[in-house]
Amino acid sequence: MVDDYAAWRQFLLCKLRVHDVFESVAECGDGPEAIQKAKELQPDLILLDLGLPTLSGIEAVRHIREVSPESKILFVSQNRCPEIAEEALRMGADGYVVKLDAARDLLPAIKAVLEGKRFISASLAGHFLMAAILTATPYLLQEFGLV
Repeated sequence: MVDDYAAWRQFLLCKLRVHDVFESVAECGDGPEAIQKAKELQPDLILLDLGLPTLSGIEAVRHIREVSPESKILFVSQNRCPEIAEEALRMGADGYVVKLDAARDLLPAIKAVLEGKRFISASLAGHFLMAAILTATPYLLQEFGLV
């Protein structure tokens, strides 16, 4: 778990410990430490904040992908900007949960990314659905001979 706010890390860990399937192997407060721990521990899952000191979560995810390519990476961030979430996914994250949605979305997000699926918080899902529709529309129109 990587977040510069220790109280948030403790809160999440308490919530996850209730479920016997989770084991926390490390906590970090910044990007460089997260990269080092990922390299050493090769964890199954990394919960990563976006706004980290020294090195942002976006930059950290790129490096983590290099040193621990099998780790699933789930951003848990306060940032609700769809473009930032898109960038996080482009850089190698497997999912993105908005902290305000964590009570509802965190466990389903963890399950999804561990199963190899992508997860986006419900509060951002509309943006991603619309982007998918707009991307697919020209292809579908052409495919069905409508253009």
